[in-house]
Amino acid sequence: MGEKRQVYLDYSATTPVKREVVDEMIPYFTEKFGNASTLYTIGLDAKESMEKAREQVAALINAEPKEILFTSGGTESDNWAITQIAHKLKAKGNHIITSAIEHHAVLYTCKELEKEGFEVTYVGINEEGLIDPAEVRAAIRPETILISIMFVNNELGTVQPIPEIGAIAKEHGIIFHTDAVQASGNVEIDVKAMNIDMLSMSSHKIYGPKGIGALYTRTGINIPAMIYGGAQERKKRAGTENIPAIVGFGKAAELAKANFESHVAHTSALRDHFVDRILNEIPHTYFNGSKDKRHPGNASITFDFVEGESILLLLDYAGVACSSGSACSSRSLQPSHVLEALGMPVHQIHGTIRFTFGDPTTMEDVDYAVDKLKMVIGRLREISPITSEKGW
Repeated sequence: MGEKRQVYLDYSATTPVKREVVDEMIPYFTEKFGNASTLYTIGLDAKESMEKAREQVAALINAEPKEILFTSGGTESDNWAITQIAHKLKAKGNHIITSAIEHHAVLYTCKELEKEGFEVTYVGINEEGLIDPAEVRAAIRPETILISIMFVNNELGTVQPIPEIGAIAKEHGIIFHTDAVQASGNVEIDVKAMNIDMLSMSSHKIYGPKGIGALYTRTGINIPAMIYGGAQERKKRAGTENIPAIVGFGKAAELAKANFESHVAHTSALRDHFVDRILNEIPHTYFNGSKDKRHPGNASITFDFVEGESILLLLDYAGVACSSGSACSSRSLQPSHVLEALGMPVHQIHGTIRFTFGDPTTMEDVDYAVDKLKMVIGRLREISPITSEKGW
């Protein structure tokens, strides 16, 4: 069997906090513990550190610091953007456009709004997992008040045509929100050039701490408050700020911007090597989504004649961690809504695994994972009734 390694290939689920980020955070748990709403020195220092982090996060997406609102993560940011804008503009219209492949933080929010009388159009994807901007344009009605399309799909890794959709939204005077949780730090984002009005981010996807995220809102969009109480976050989100996490998020965003080119080159090289080996060495396998317009570290692979849950368990036993689709729904027995939208049959959906690569991943890790995967798939196919019936 050889030496067992521990290989983590689920960086789209979460990332380890980088040492530089931890080092930046630690003082804010101890000697720099001040409340940012107070007026004495230790509190003012905390306030200053929070505003520095706001600048760092804003710089990652070419926003202004005042346009960044800190939240508890991507899910809250999505909920806040969609529900509050919908309620604010309800007198103007009740129609929202989103896609069939959104994260559940967006889909479930839209489903709840439908119960309130809002109408939602869910645009589909083509065989490469991409949304057609023309379909978004065709879905616009006089009563359309919001378009919410994710930047990068969390399962397929496909990068959606955000600049084109942003231009369409601007042309029609419709607010455009994008869930950029998977995109931040992995693809170039310029909210000004791309006509993005609102954007959701999450720290723990870019080697920062969990429990902290941000919602970008373009200047001029007066989004209603999410939490009432004190005057924190421009009176939009009351409650004492989580300064250690905010500082960590800021540092992670700074590092993501500084290391962007090397990060993309490293993770895409690992992914390409992984995919080439899989497709050449394991028969009856398929690479899902666009080969070019995708997250640099994402590989969605379908393995015929096997169950994904069995693959995951055996790979875990061999020391390799990956996931079947989104980590947020990995315990659900329901077929992936993203792969269903792709037109994939149920038996192949259940045989699809998402592998995602990060900065700590090495080429040796990738080769080890492929070697173990070959053994696992071979073993499962030997005992599969499907392969036996077909004489494969």
